[in-house]
Amino acid sequence: MLRYTLMRLGIFVGCLVVVWGLVYSGIAPRGLGDSNYMWVVLLALVISAPISFVVLRGARDRASEQVVARVDRARANLERNRAQEDAAVDEAATGTASRAS
Repeated sequence: MLRYTLMRLGIFVGCLVVVWGLVYSGIAPRGLGDSNYMWVVLLALVISAPISFVVLRGARDRASEQVVARVDRARANLERNRAQEDAAVDEAATGTASRAS
């Protein structure tokens, strides 16, 4: 998961550097007034998103498998805890009923 995030960040930074160079060389348009920095960042985000989607498909699939495995483990642990609680409650209820008789 961390690897995918770092790869995605690397693609964004690469796009940011390229867009920054294109804007300051005059090839890409500059933003209006003081919005130039925001323009460069937004343009880099728009360009890096489809690149990441295509290039990182395998890494994204592996990361999603890891997330699914973690969720499944958490669900199993939660279910096991619920079963333990139910057993403890049932045992306490049975013990209280036995003492009352």
